[in-house]
Amino acid sequence: MSARGKSGARGIRVADQLQRELAEQIQREVKDPRVGLVTLTGVDLTPDYAVATVWYTVLPSDAESLARTEAGLQQAAKFLRGRVGRSLGIHTAPELRFVLDRSVERGVAMSRLIDEANRPS
Repeated sequence: MSARGKSGARGIRVADQLQRELAEQIQREVKDPRVGLVTLTGVDLTPDYAVATVWYTVLPSDAESLARTEAGLQQAAKFLRGRVGRSLGIHTAPELRFVLDRSVERGVAMSRLIDEANRPS
C-alpha cells in the first residue's frame, strides 16, 4: 500500500514534498543530457517510507526518448536520493524507483477512440 493510498495525512505530505523537491532537483541539478523534459506525476511511498515509486512522463514520448530518459533517471537516482534527503532534512531518504506513467498515453488513446466512435459516418 502506498502513502497516497493510506488515510494518514503525514504520508501524503511526505510524498508531496518529495515530488516537489525531486522535480526541482531534476530540473536544476541533473546535468545528464538523456534526461530532458520530465514531468513528475506522482510519488508513492511504502508504509515504512523506505521506497518511493516516482511516476513520470516524458516529452517527446517516442521509444528512443523514453529509453534514454529512463536510463538517465536510473543513473541519477542515488544522487537525487542524497540531495532530496539533505534538502528535506530526512534522516533516511527513501530509495527512488522511477516508473513511466502511461496513464496520459492511455487517456489520449481512449479519447481518440471515443472521438472516432462518435464521428458521423
